[in-house]
Amino acid sequence: MTGSAEAEAVGAGGTGGRPRVVVSVPPARRAEFFTPATWARLADRAELTVLDAHEDRAALAGALPGARALITSWGTPRVDAGLLDVADGLALVAHTGSAVAPYVTEEVFRRGVRVTQCGDEMARPVAEVALAFTLALLHRVHRFDHALRGGADWDTAGVAPVRHEIHGSAIGVIGASRTGRAYIALARAVGARVAVTDPYLTPEDAEEIGVQLLSLEALLASSRVVAVHAPATAETRHLLDADRLALMPDGAGLVNTARSWLVDEDALLAEVRTGRLDAAIDVFDAEPLPVDHPLRALPNVLLTPHQAAGTVECRHRLGAGAVDEVLRLLDGLPPLRAVGADALGRLH
Repeated sequence: MTGSAEAEAVGAGGTGGRPRVVVSVPPARRAEFFTPATWARLADRAELTVLDAHEDRAALAGALPGARALITSWGTPRVDAGLLDVADGLALVAHTGSAVAPYVTEEVFRRGVRVTQCGDEMARPVAEVALAFTLALLHRVHRFDHALRGGADWDTAGVAPVRHEIHGSAIGVIGASRTGRAYIALARAVGARVAVTDPYLTPEDAEEIGVQLLSLEALLASSRVVAVHAPATAETRHLLDADRLALMPDGAGLVNTARSWLVDEDALLAEVRTGRLDAAIDVFDAEPLPVDHPLRALPNVLLTPHQAAGTVECRHRLGAGAVDEVLRLLDGLPPLRAVGADALGRLH
C-alpha cells in the first residue's frame, strides 16, 4: 500500500498504544519538507503510516482506520464522507500547504475534525519573488535578457522602454493578504510608495501598514507596477479583465505570484502582445504551461514555473508546521493555524 518501512512495520493499528499518524506525502516531498530532526520529532511520538502513492484514494482509505491525524500534501485525495466513515479516530487534518479546499470537505468540519494549514510560511518567499519581479519589470531586465539570448546585436539589445528605480515609484498591491503584507513591507523598505486595494482593509489598518487605500480602478490607473496578492474566491475570478487591464498606464507592469484565477489570461496576453504592458508571472491557467504557449515567446514577459514558494527554508517550515500541529494535538493543545469551514471558499 505504501512502500514504506514505517507502514509495513506499523500496520493499520499502531503498536504499543502509541497514536498513529498517516503521512500522505510522496518521497520527494518528504525529503523537502521534513528535516531529519523534524521527522524524528514526529516518529518519536507516533507510529507512522507513510503513503508513497499519496494520490491513491484506496491506499488512503486503507490507512485511515485507527489513525489519529493525517498530514496532507498537494495531490492527496479530498477527505470526504466516504473516507471519514473509515477514519474512526481521525481528529486532525494537517495540510502542508495553504488552501485546504482541494483536500477537505465541509463534512470534515461537521464531524469536528480539526483542519490546519501552513500558508503563513509561504508569505516571505512569495513576497521576495514578487519583489524580484517588480525590480525586474522596473529595470526591464527580462527584455535585455531575452534580446541577448535571442541573438540581438549589442545596440539593439540595449533598446527598451524607459526604466525606473523602485525608490519613489508608485506600486499597487491587490490584496492585503499574508503575502500581500509581506510584499508591502519589502517594497516600502526599499522606498516604494505603496497603494493597496482590498475591501476588507480599513483606513486605520492602511495607515498602520503605511499604505494608501485606493479603489481597484484608481490603483490600476496610477501604478507603475501592480502586484496581485488576493485570494482565489468566487468573487475574485478574473478580477483583472480586459477593461481593468486597459486602465494600466503604458509601460506599466503586472506581477502575479498569487493565482492565475485572478487574471483573465487571454486579456493579459492580448495586452502584452502589443508591448504596451510588461508582466512577470509565476502562475498559469494551464500547468504545466504548454511548450508552445504564446507567453513563452514574448520579450516583455518574465515567466517562472509556479516556484515562488520553493525555497529550502520554506519547504522545511511547511513540514515543521504540520508536525507542530500533530504534536499539539497529541499534547491536548489547541492548534496554532486552524481554519474553519469558511476556508473552503478559497477555491485553490
